[in-house]
Amino acid sequence: MTVQDFETAARTRLDPVHADFIAGGAGDEITVRANEEAFRRLRLLPRVLRGSAVRTQEVTVAGSRARTPVLLSPTAFHKLCDEEGELATARAAAAAGAIMIVSMASTVAVEDIAEAARGAGADGAPAPLWFQLYLQPDLEFTEALVRRATDAGCTALVVTVDSPVRGAHERDLRNGFLDLPDGLACAHMVDPREGGRVRPIAMSPEISWAHLDWLRGITSLPILLKGVLHPEDARLAVRHGADGLLLSNHGGRQLDTVPATVELLPEIRAAVAGRVPVVLDGGVRRGTDVVKALALGASAVGIGRPVMWALAEGGEKGVRRLLELLREEVDQALALCGASGVQDLTPDLVRAPAWGPPPLPLPGADAARPGGVVS
Repeated sequence: MTVQDFETAARTRLDPVHADFIAGGAGDEITVRANEEAFRRLRLLPRVLRGSAVRTQEVTVAGSRARTPVLLSPTAFHKLCDEEGELATARAAAAAGAIMIVSMASTVAVEDIAEAARGAGADGAPAPLWFQLYLQPDLEFTEALVRRATDAGCTALVVTVDSPVRGAHERDLRNGFLDLPDGLACAHMVDPREGGRVRPIAMSPEISWAHLDWLRGITSLPILLKGVLHPEDARLAVRHGADGLLLSNHGGRQLDTVPATVELLPEIRAAVAGRVPVVLDGGVRRGTDVVKALALGASAVGIGRPVMWALAEGGEKGVRRLLELLREEVDQALALCGASGVQDLTPDLVRAPAWGPPPLPLPGADAARPGGVVS
């Protein structure tokens, strides 16, 4: 019935350690909770008598057309949730016409994911695949990854820029979850130059705007930056040739206590001044959340954890149902707002109470502990 139901069901199937990996964030997980709480504080102010009998959810972002404004944000290790892993996710996304961003930390190679998507698209036309990239200090290896993604048919690169070091995931540390189980590996980190050794994904504080300039010089694919939160960085991104932004705080998994992404959306939209699209992820759990973000200027939204819960709950069918559910909720919200499509969503439909900090949990409450349930 709801996105939350998928998490409830998934937790009965998953190893608790893996469930904590999916749900958890950095530090005290303040930002994890803030992402959802910020959407709850927003209010929709609908229009009436606008004669919108038929509604469309189609969007075009960075040259990629999709039948839904809900895309699948990059999430790692899908085989923790289902034995088919990213293959099942790709088929479900293709059937829904939703853009899937393939994680660099995928447990299935991008070539196989693309093949699965091609065979599952409605009317033989799967939604585009994008590829998420951590720029590696080894630029030769990075360039090889870009070639692989391009040759597989990916139509955009999403470069994660908020990870000079890894966030402190205290749940994982407590659980001793420091590597994948035997038999699973990051498929894109197998290095043929070293006899098939699986390289670790390097987080490097040395990565700079110069590396983005280098990347721009080796690929013609659109480049979107994931993790830009400061308006000045958004302006710099445009000046350095970024083709879009994925407004994301990494689901609260990097720097804890940063603001919720939907709070930052108006500032980021103003900073880029319509020159590039802005996709928002973080805390989207309802069709009304999607409509709020689009009304405030997002070109589309991404979902991460809900995809993992749905995959664990029902494999490919679970992810299909998740996307169908959100599509139904978005359609209903559009109708009730008097909109014929996403193009009719404007900031005047949203009322935002003065942004303030989410209420602090009482000492000793489950929500205050890293082991508490977080959706």
